[in-house]
Amino acid sequence: MITRYSRPKMANVWTEESQFRTWLDIEVLACEAWAKIGKIPDTALKQIKEKANFNSIAILEIEKETKHDVAAFVSNVQSHIGEAGRYVHLGLTSSDVLDTAFSYRLKKSAEIILEELALCLRVIQENALRDKYIPMIGRTHGIHAEPMTMGLKWLLWHDMLKRSYNRIHDAKLQISVGKLSGAVGNYAHVPPEVEKYVCEKLGLVPDNISTQVISRDRYASYFSALALLASCVEAIAVELRHLQRTEVGEVREGFSKGQKGSSAMPHKRNPISAENLTGIARLLRGMVIPAMENCALWHERDISHSAVERVIGPDANILGDYMLGRLHSLLTHLEVFPDRMRANLDQLQGVVFSQRALLLLVDKGMARDDAYEIIQRNALEALDKKTLFLNLLKSDSAVMTVLGKSGQADLENIFDPTYYFQHLDHIYKKVLES
Repeated sequence: MITRYSRPKMANVWTEESQFRTWLDIEVLACEAWAKIGKIPDTALKQIKEKANFNSIAILEIEKETKHDVAAFVSNVQSHIGEAGRYVHLGLTSSDVLDTAFSYRLKKSAEIILEELALCLRVIQENALRDKYIPMIGRTHGIHAEPMTMGLKWLLWHDMLKRSYNRIHDAKLQISVGKLSGAVGNYAHVPPEVEKYVCEKLGLVPDNISTQVISRDRYASYFSALALLASCVEAIAVELRHLQRTEVGEVREGFSKGQKGSSAMPHKRNPISAENLTGIARLLRGMVIPAMENCALWHERDISHSAVERVIGPDANILGDYMLGRLHSLLTHLEVFPDRMRANLDQLQGVVFSQRALLLLVDKGMARDDAYEIIQRNALEALDKKTLFLNLLKSDSAVMTVLGKSGQADLENIFDPTYYFQHLDHIYKKVLES
């Protein structure tokens, strides 16, 4: 999946040219390892290193006859080298090259994903600190609940993506293995020293044990980590889509000069980036089940995993990279409207402070069920009649009898949103210092 949406760094990992180049690097490194243990003459190795090359078009033409991509590749490389080309692919099976190359490219992809994630985490942290004390209404079930701050939303997203970063980092370790152990993994025709040399040069470690292939649970762990990342990004995107709805209007995606939101309605400024991210998440999650089903192969290997990985290898990584680039841009240019947040917080006549009113009555000695009934009755009346909740409480004899002489002052104090900010430092410390 290399499209106009692909970003160059990631796209270059998954080009056909890059695939063949990685295969060639593995073949040449294997020859170097053989030479170190005296199996290939130094003169032959010199010729291999000087002349080893490939022609992509020629390989594809050869493959039409061989019906085997690695065999076609080896044949073409040998034709470039000449007589010493007979040492290329010595003792190896195709999957030695294919799997080691796949691991290497996944590792490179993971490093790019981690770089992009780090950029997103940085902008989220900056915005969390900027918006730490901006009051807004929290919502549960889509309904106004209690006051919070915009900073807490940023902080939640930071914590989610940090876990994604750690998952991908751990998955990168799982996939950073190579294998050059031969047709059934017993090193019958290639000694472990060759595998160790090649893997070290590529920044991989030899797999603990392999058959003809590397066990696919390693790769499934990586694609699962990508899918979880996508779900975390979608959680951010869905929240931002809700906050941008006309009736809410608390944030807005950046809108560049000349941009159009609709071909028919010139006034439209739609949350297209957040919506795109939701769609990308659906695609990425769809690649997890095939990756997991690749774990069950017949005996020491079959080819049922091959078609899957030829698709999800490039597609998942290119999508993941594009997703993070789009997210970074969205969060960097997101407009936040504190005045609108405050207006929404004040929209419901103050009933969002009902729990504080309830607890105040309980603290003064009233039974909780009785207090709940009184507060609920006044809150619902405030909503129905659009009357200030505070005024209704002040005029309720049952409330004022319990509160006594300090009743009015006590009631007024509970309508201060900053009360809900008292533990912000504790939460920020937990998230940003963990």
